[in-house]
Amino acid sequence: MAVAIITEVFPDPPAWKRLPETLREAKGLGAELAVLPEIPLNPWSPASKAPRDEDAEPVDGPRQNALSSAAADTGLAVLGGAIIRDPDTGVRHNTALLYGKSGSCLARYRKVHLPAEEGFWETSHYEPGKEPPTVVSGLPLRVGFQVCSDVNRTTGFQLLGAMGAEVVLVPRCTPPQTYERWKLVLRANAVTSGCYVVSSNRPALAPGGLIGGPSIAISPTSEVLLETTDRIGVVTLSRETIRAARADYPGYLKVYPDLYARAWGEVEGFPRDP
Repeated sequence: MAVAIITEVFPDPPAWKRLPETLREAKGLGAELAVLPEIPLNPWSPASKAPRDEDAEPVDGPRQNALSSAAADTGLAVLGGAIIRDPDTGVRHNTALLYGKSGSCLARYRKVHLPAEEGFWETSHYEPGKEPPTVVSGLPLRVGFQVCSDVNRTTGFQLLGAMGAEVVLVPRCTPPQTYERWKLVLRANAVTSGCYVVSSNRPALAPGGLIGGPSIAISPTSEVLLETTDRIGVVTLSRETIRAARADYPGYLKVYPDLYARAWGEVEGFPRDP
């Protein structure tokens, strides 16, 4: 499967018009799926603690329609996202959204792990998701999702690998100053889950700012296949590479979900204060 990593955002309705052009460019490079950064049709709302009503939308709202239409217009599957209000409670969630090349929504995943620090006041803008990740078919490879800070709690990757995911897609908004740490964790997650990891980061707004640093694609052997700040980069993923990695160490090690579940059930809180 050929995947385009798009290191570009479309933060307001006039900019949404550029999305189909970008997807057509990616498709022209051979891509079958495009991966956009975290909440790519929003400004980076959590830069401030003050939430704005216009940054969120109902199910099938305007950002979702823009993603769906762009996928259908270009015939390219796309992973995007939006801040979506729950139709029953009104609670907001940072939601990753996968659209097939026909424009139909194949999957939604609500980000679970939310930071609360300078420039990333996410707990002020939306609530943690309450559902575990799932594996999605309908593309040449089986995919799962984690969103940004989810990668630093590695259980999601372990679950996705055990459930048969072959690629984990990770939209991000991360600082350039900590990129090497993110890269380390993403590579480790690829090895221990036996999955490709494809992660698109939001581009820098200004040199030395709080947002920026490369997007990256990693094989299940930990090899970095692509590391770029270019608008578009394309990488080809192979099922044979996944099979080989899972037949090798540590891929063949048995998983003990009952043991882990029992241990987690006995943990009162994590992390604990020293």
